[in-house]
Amino acid sequence: MTADPLAPLDLAFWNIESAGHPMHLAALGVFRAGSPSAAAHAADLLASRAAAVPGLRMRIRDTWQPLTLRRPLSALRRTWPAPGEPLTAALRQPLASALRRSLAFGGAAREPDPGFDPLDHVRLHPPAADFHTAAGRLMGRPLRRTRPPWEAHVLPGEDGTSFAVLFKFHHALADGLRALTLAAALMDPMDLPAPRPRPAEPPRGLLPDVREVPGLVRDALSDAGRALDIGAAVARSTLDVRSSPALTCAPSGTRRTAGAVVDLDDVHRIRKSAGGTVNDVTIAVVAGALRRWLDERGDGSEGVAPRALIPVSRRRPRTAHPQGNRLSGYLLRLPVDQRDPLVRLALVRTAMDRNKDAGPHRGAGAVALLAEHVPPLGHRLGGPLLGQAARLWFDVLVTSVPLPGFGLRLGGDPLGAVFPLAPLAPGHSLAVAVSTYRGRVHYGLVADGAAVPDLDRLARALTEEVTALTAVCDH
Repeated sequence: MTADPLAPLDLAFWNIESAGHPMHLAALGVFRAGSPSAAAHAADLLASRAAAVPGLRMRIRDTWQPLTLRRPLSALRRTWPAPGEPLTAALRQPLASALRRSLAFGGAAREPDPGFDPLDHVRLHPPAADFHTAAGRLMGRPLRRTRPPWEAHVLPGEDGTSFAVLFKFHHALADGLRALTLAAALMDPMDLPAPRPRPAEPPRGLLPDVREVPGLVRDALSDAGRALDIGAAVARSTLDVRSSPALTCAPSGTRRTAGAVVDLDDVHRIRKSAGGTVNDVTIAVVAGALRRWLDERGDGSEGVAPRALIPVSRRRPRTAHPQGNRLSGYLLRLPVDQRDPLVRLALVRTAMDRNKDAGPHRGAGAVALLAEHVPPLGHRLGGPLLGQAARLWFDVLVTSVPLPGFGLRLGGDPLGAVFPLAPLAPGHSLAVAVSTYRGRVHYGLVADGAAVPDLDRLARALTEEVTALTAVCDH
């Protein structure tokens, strides 16, 4: 494996991170233990299997090289044309490659870690009385930036009948789908369809083919128009903002996690009765739960309609492309202030349909796409500022992470529940992630530990909201 420069969005995630706001995503998997030694056996398996997964051996190295050609001149001389011979592709390509690498000032690259030791990344902890309490403490600890940025924490249950594994992956290493692929590679082997190979890109010269110029001009104009459209949409989204102080906070550097599990059949009953998609229902459930939670804690939900960022994957299904975040997003107002649960669902459905009609390349939620037009040095210098601006862009993250429909096992012990956990943006107190696994919908909640001491109450509100929606739909 060779060094692979970070894509612009990966670089943004790498530079936004601070000690108080680690940018890792995670998943807390709960397994049924077949023996008292199941947790220790699982830790041994994870460590032994990690060495065989190439993506887990990749560290991220900052590239601060000066603006000079890094390729040895001797390498260029070997491809120099003979007298009278035209400048060939054999010469243009090395020059172009050297030029691209020299302009990576302020960037970063993934590269194999020559000192990779799986035992540095897999840790067996003492028995835990509550898996989410332990996971909350671990979520507040940033990953080591000098090593491959991932960890697996094995948490034995005090009762000896279960254990949990908290997987943490830096967002610069993997998005949700990529993190799922890496974690699944550590589970027990099973027969899966092979991914479709990614077609190789043809080599490019230093200068574009003259026949490509009109298309490049059109693409540049289209990108500029899209950037203006996204910027205008972001500006409009900040108008008449009515959120809740409970969703924003001064960072404490601490984290809490909680989870809720609802029956997928109930979600389908709601969807069939009221319309929309499963995703529409799960988002509307978040809106209803926030209403219950705000009212019960005394903050009040009257007039509250926080902006929810809904990430959208741009990764093609079953592709073998190993690296890089491929994300855009939708932005919508959560109708927390609406009393009627069916009205809330209808409003969410309408907003999501409008976002889908516009596509993931337009609108305020597509700000992530602007990262592709920022040079590496801009990410380096502007990363901290961009992170602080997150609260101006949205109020709460609500993301969906797809999971396989088949059951996963580790050391023969079945995975019974899995709670996805999203990173918390600076200035935000709550992030919500949703996954469907084995006929159940799992909500994973991450919150600032000081700002949301009652996160368990919000988790219960999610199940209460599903119960209320099914009751309304059944009548």
